[in-house]
Amino acid sequence: MFLRSYFDEKLAQYSYLVGCQRTGEAIIMDPPRHLDVILQDAENEGLRVTAAAETHIHADFVSGARQLAVKHDVELYLSDEGDAEWKYDYTDNLHVTKLNDQDSFKIGNVKFDVLHTPGHTPESISFLLTDVGGGADEPMGIFTGDFVFVGDVGRPDLLEKSAGAQGTARSGAEDMFESLQRFKNYPDHLIIWPGHGAGSACGKSLGAVPQSTIGYEKQTNWALKEENKQSFVDELLREQPEAPAYFAQMKKVNKFGPAILENSTHNWVSDPQEVVKWAAQKGHFLLDTRPSKEAEKGLVPGSINIPLGKMLPNWAGWLVDYDEDIALIVKPSQADEAILALQSIHLDHIVMLIEPESIESIATASYETVSKEKFEELKEKAPVQIVDVRNDTEWQEGHMEGVQHKMLGYLREEGKKLDEEKPVLIHCQSGARSAIAASVMLSLGFKEVIHLEGGFGAWKEKYPDKVTK
Repeated sequence: MFLRSYFDEKLAQYSYLVGCQRTGEAIIMDPPRHLDVILQDAENEGLRVTAAAETHIHADFVSGARQLAVKHDVELYLSDEGDAEWKYDYTDNLHVTKLNDQDSFKIGNVKFDVLHTPGHTPESISFLLTDVGGGADEPMGIFTGDFVFVGDVGRPDLLEKSAGAQGTARSGAEDMFESLQRFKNYPDHLIIWPGHGAGSACGKSLGAVPQSTIGYEKQTNWALKEENKQSFVDELLREQPEAPAYFAQMKKVNKFGPAILENSTHNWVSDPQEVVKWAAQKGHFLLDTRPSKEAEKGLVPGSINIPLGKMLPNWAGWLVDYDEDIALIVKPSQADEAILALQSIHLDHIVMLIEPESIESIATASYETVSKEKFEELKEKAPVQIVDVRNDTEWQEGHMEGVQHKMLGYLREEGKKLDEEKPVLIHCQSGARSAIAASVMLSLGFKEVIHLEGGFGAWKEKYPDKVTK
């Protein structure tokens, strides 16, 4: 048997390639949208990808299952659990096997047993892996998707918060408790291959270790140690982070079928006046992917700066509307990385690429970054508006007095409620999110935007007595 994991650092998402080396067949578990690396690895190992399986309808990234079925004629193994509202709706004319609890199938001589593990979502399933071809009679491990992570379990509130399915958060938490009681009865030695790692919004406190065992999680994972159902439900629902805005879109995309990616050429534009004219039109989003230290010195009016890296898909998913056309300010050497990051959450309408050198004459908007001492000095002067763009949990743990709380993900709308005539002092916890927020405020037409270097953490260290709750 062959097994290799793949980790998308921007989405904190795991996929797995599992192959039978005797028959040359292979399956991809929870496939990502961009598959070239995995398919090439399979070929290098003498394997042919004949199947793909999913643990559930994902909300945080675009699944590559439909792409594999349409472009590579693979068979899909998909959950048939849960109610009709959350079943796959794109499977007509494709090779699909629908799965229920206790079903099993084989890829070559590798056997997969299906467990219905609702909680994160009603249709969630997990896959027990047994290397029959290697002489094993018992499972080696389990692909848990967003059911059990290292150190945590999947959050049950996403359907309610992002998809509007009222009442499903508590019922999902109750289902999760029951699923875990069943899960704990499996042998301690079974390896857990989770669907996400640290940094994912699909749980509260996911570990950074790529895999674990049932026995270890029973000793260390709070969710597997909790024996009281009501206490478990209350803790699981307590202080779950905000559900990213794009999660609702992803759930629909993966239910009804993502668009099929085709090879396309990039439309590079170098005329700065064409960029200005394009950016001024409604329904256009000019996304600047430069590092914030570069962008703060000069932004094209109307643009928003989300630096290329781990933050790009998350905050683009919050701030870009899915019906907006996107132009990217990006270095040619980084264009493919940026496009793949956006396409991974189905932001596909990228119509224009612009080199940073092309905008120098039109990058007339800027914000100022100041020290905590200068920020405190300005804060005490009137008239100013102080904006905290952290999430709810951070805000509740402590904040500055007299500050307006407007979480970054909602700032394109919430920022319009502020007074354009007054300077805006803006901060987050460490400075990364508030740099994005500063560009959002400039894009809304604010003239004087001041950003706190080091964020609330640096300010709190200097002025601990001024923190309020």
